[in-house]
Amino acid sequence: MKNIRNFSVIAHIDHGKSTLSDRMIQLCGLVTDREFKDQLLDNMDIERERGITIKSQTICLPYTAKDGQHYLLNLVDTPGHVDFSYEVSRALASCEGALLLIDAAQGIEAQTLANLYLAMENDLEIIPVINKIDLPAADPEKIALEIEEDLGMDSDTIQKCSAKTGEGVADILEAIVQYLPPPEGDPDLPLEALIFDANYDPYRGTVISVRIMNGTIKAGDQIFFMHNNSEYRVEEVGIFHLTRERQKSLTAGQVGYIIAGVKTVSDTKPGDTITHVEAPCPAPLTGFKEIQQVVFSSLYPISSDDYEDLASALEKLKLNDAALIFQKDSSAALGFGFRCGFLGLLHLEVVQERLEREFDISLILTVPSVKYMVYLQDGTCLEVDNPSYFPDPGSIEHIEEPFIKATILIPDRYMGVVMSLCMDRRGENTNYHYPMPGRIEFTCELPLAEVIYDFYDKLKSVTQGYGSFDYELIDYRTSDLVKLDILVNGEQVDALSQLTHRQRARERGLKACESLKEEIPRQMFKIAIQAAIGGSIIARSNISALRKDVTAKCYGGDISRKRKLLEKQKAGKKRMKTVGNVDIPQRAFLSVLKSDQ
Repeated sequence: MKNIRNFSVIAHIDHGKSTLSDRMIQLCGLVTDREFKDQLLDNMDIERERGITIKSQTICLPYTAKDGQHYLLNLVDTPGHVDFSYEVSRALASCEGALLLIDAAQGIEAQTLANLYLAMENDLEIIPVINKIDLPAADPEKIALEIEEDLGMDSDTIQKCSAKTGEGVADILEAIVQYLPPPEGDPDLPLEALIFDANYDPYRGTVISVRIMNGTIKAGDQIFFMHNNSEYRVEEVGIFHLTRERQKSLTAGQVGYIIAGVKTVSDTKPGDTITHVEAPCPAPLTGFKEIQQVVFSSLYPISSDDYEDLASALEKLKLNDAALIFQKDSSAALGFGFRCGFLGLLHLEVVQERLEREFDISLILTVPSVKYMVYLQDGTCLEVDNPSYFPDPGSIEHIEEPFIKATILIPDRYMGVVMSLCMDRRGENTNYHYPMPGRIEFTCELPLAEVIYDFYDKLKSVTQGYGSFDYELIDYRTSDLVKLDILVNGEQVDALSQLTHRQRARERGLKACESLKEEIPRQMFKIAIQAAIGGSIIARSNISALRKDVTAKCYGGDISRKRKLLEKQKAGKKRMKTVGNVDIPQRAFLSVLKSDQ
């Protein structure tokens, strides 16, 4: 066990985590130069296309140190985007150490700090690594000083490398062996294995990624999931190389996978503890803390026949993405679907794309919203979370919307812009104090509806990524809300209706009309896109018709002949407008959700 090291690579976006992982895999000889490709561990198409990591990936590297000792290095490559910070926290729970990567040109950035605090919470040993020293703008000495002063780390442990050229990577592998502690645990104690990830294999069932804390597990063992008290028999255990590699057993300190014929996806919960049936461990391991979703939207299959497929696809996706939550929902125009919670708009886009690619389901998304309390004149109270169930405005006495207490942690230089952002979102009862020099903790009461839309993304923008945000629901308060309908060619589009504050209605309506104008393809007739509150139109934009030049064949001669052709075309377009059907492409629904700023 003293020759095992479990570590992850953490950093801000684009500081070179995946490239460094590629170099380590090459150095340890797991892949030949002929088979090598960039982003080896990013196995989803969407990761390769966008050049980002979405899922943490594990790989076991056999390494021979300079002193001739053989080591097993379990490397976990993690995402950098804040929308996937939950992946990072899960990956860190399976490690004893971390490489904190810092760009030699950019220096310490927001996610660098956020991920550093995550690693410190997990009591990990941290090796700072300055990457991209081959860049013309690189200044490793200045960054090393920053690491020492700002992060309070020992300058002796700082490693310098260029993951692109491979310079200095061999020294990092030596530093891992030298500075990071081996795992602790006893192979003879009762089995304790922490599930930190899982994915679904159509032929083998659920493949569970585990970190063995104590004990030993091998094929044929009867195991027990402590979260839902289900029993299984182990079919295969192994470690992750570039493919799954079967082993006789996994012992304390190792990271690997278990296949035990788990067919029902919901049985596997990341953070759960696996133990033996005959000799169970006394108590489950502490799992992962529950996460707060900030954006809610409904997903509907374009074809109602796909509803069952969508249900099983979401189950399988949740196994692989623990930050996703969903419950059943229905809509007048779109039929049955699911109401889902996400960590941000990038997360929403990724989930939508994964459902379409991996499970081949076409989807429609609705505008994000929250749950309102509507009190009617007759004294009854309705809970409305879907605009299509909004009652007739004449029968409403008053409406209450949920308010949250937002806690925002920022460097003090951003105080002004954050305060104006909160005021712009109808914030009230603002308060602040200084938890440490240079940092402000700012609290503010905001309507939840203003937060789910794009508040989190805006906060990250105005604070250059340094702002962190947490919230808790406090109460419901009276508010002047209206239902904003979007009409395309005179037809109301149920999925685009939204409940909004009267002050924001025109701004939202204009934005929705403009977004749809960009995305809906032109037809042979003119299309009007309108935003309406009840019977009054508050915003409008037009998509002009495609026009065929019907007079092209007429050269010279009488003008009345040309006029006759144009009148005939005009009558045809008018008739077409009354019977014409406008198909709204799916990206148009998403464009309404996106902020234009």
